[in-house]
Amino acid sequence: MGNWIINNGLSAFIVVVWMGINLFLFVWFYLLYDTGDAFFYTRHLLGSALSWARAPAAVLNFNCMLILLPVCRNLLSLLRGSFVCCGRTMRKQLDKNLTFHKLVAYMIALMTAVHTVAHLLNVEWLNNSRRGMYDVLSTALSNLSDSENTTYLNPVRRIDINAQQTPTYFVFTSIAGLTGVVITLALILIITSSMEVNSKYHIEVFWYTHHLSLSLILFCIGSGVPGGGKTWWWVIGPMILYVCERVLRFIRYMQRVQYRKIVMHPSKVLELQLVKDGFKMEVGQYVFLNCPAISQLEWHPFTMTSAPEEDFFSVHIRSAGDWTDKLIDIVQNLPEGAQGPKMGVDGPFGTASEDVFDYEVSMLVGAGIGVTPFASILKSIWYKFKISNSKLRTRKIYFYWLCRETHAFEWFSDLLQVLEKEMEERGMGNFLTYKLYLTGWDQNLRFHEGVHFEEDTDVVTGLKQKTHYGRPAWDKEFEQVRKENPTSVVGTFLCGPAVLAKVLEKKCAKYSDVDPRKTKFYFNKENF
Repeated sequence: MGNWIINNGLSAFIVVVWMGINLFLFVWFYLLYDTGDAFFYTRHLLGSALSWARAPAAVLNFNCMLILLPVCRNLLSLLRGSFVCCGRTMRKQLDKNLTFHKLVAYMIALMTAVHTVAHLLNVEWLNNSRRGMYDVLSTALSNLSDSENTTYLNPVRRIDINAQQTPTYFVFTSIAGLTGVVITLALILIITSSMEVNSKYHIEVFWYTHHLSLSLILFCIGSGVPGGGKTWWWVIGPMILYVCERVLRFIRYMQRVQYRKIVMHPSKVLELQLVKDGFKMEVGQYVFLNCPAISQLEWHPFTMTSAPEEDFFSVHIRSAGDWTDKLIDIVQNLPEGAQGPKMGVDGPFGTASEDVFDYEVSMLVGAGIGVTPFASILKSIWYKFKISNSKLRTRKIYFYWLCRETHAFEWFSDLLQVLEKEMEERGMGNFLTYKLYLTGWDQNLRFHEGVHFEEDTDVVTGLKQKTHYGRPAWDKEFEQVRKENPTSVVGTFLCGPAVLAKVLEKKCAKYSDVDPRKTKFYFNKENF
């Protein structure tokens, strides 16, 4: 339990506080509408459905205030990098911004469902009361007229007593009903387009439904939903921050970006080296790219592979969908020596990888193209040793790279060869330990490697470190790191799939010791 607290204690505390506030708001407003004298006659018309409609509405207001804050990336980067009080533990929480964004979204979906069902019952009972199907008091309350300082207690007004009026008719002929339907449909679109499969393979659908649905929801809140004025008081602050984010993005989009170099690597990996006035970055950060030739609205995140010491910034883009495929096609069809298509750049934004040099020992784990933040880190290490001769707090780095194909190693192995040579010349051969794992291989390749096993360099990468076949034995790796660093704080950094993240997070908890004098592992994952 103690090991789990080391990595997840603060996150769990934040979730408990958030859940506590949600529970408090729900219970408080439920009791207010269920027992308050001001709602005595409304309760007579609607029964407990009144409380079941208004209590979720209060929770919705609170979560609608929170939903935009985790996606205000400039605000998060400011908190991460500018404030001294934002320590390493708090920065780990900022790196979980999208997880919290999803958690809030789930609560909004749940409360919307409860709120909607309760209101459907309300409409049914209001309609029946207006038709005189209940007691005398319900009928009398439904017939009360509007006055200067009050509104109809029963909003169902135009009805022919002899006609078979249905709640559906009222819902689709009133402003409140129509806006409620639009909001519900918009939320359904947001939820379905945000599912992991959809957002991975249909990023465009995800982007459009998110933004268009959000616009519809805000319009409806302002135009017709009962209590919408109160909702605005909750969301106006985050909305202003989010609008500032979009304005800043537009300003950055208008700034000129030049191509320094375009390289097409094996396995359909495109490298773009870009230059932009005033652009400053740190290791492991990422940017959003927009290519108007493909889409005016779509922005996609890419981790930078360049080091802060370089006079340009670079990204490596793997073919992984419609947008990336179109960009690669455009670049491949460019005339020789021509500049690439116009590119908008938003960022840079901070990530967990920025904290690598805050740990005495770091374990870097990249899967496939997920090696990109570590390319930036390793390049920066080379510059610090070669040019500035900087002193690093970090005294040991373990680097693991998992790839399915041999070609994927090619663009990165050159950097490792340079680092390998540099460490040897400086007598720091133990500073960087790296292991490359080929997870997709055939028997012929394994036989070929066995034939050349006695050679000084690896047959796949040309490095002195031999390529491993299969997947790492993580228990063995963590045990070795703990043994070699018995009193250190070890930062474990991953840029890779969620399945691997779960494995590494469990290993960090398993091999951490609550004794502050012994080894502790802190898990960090790239999220954008």
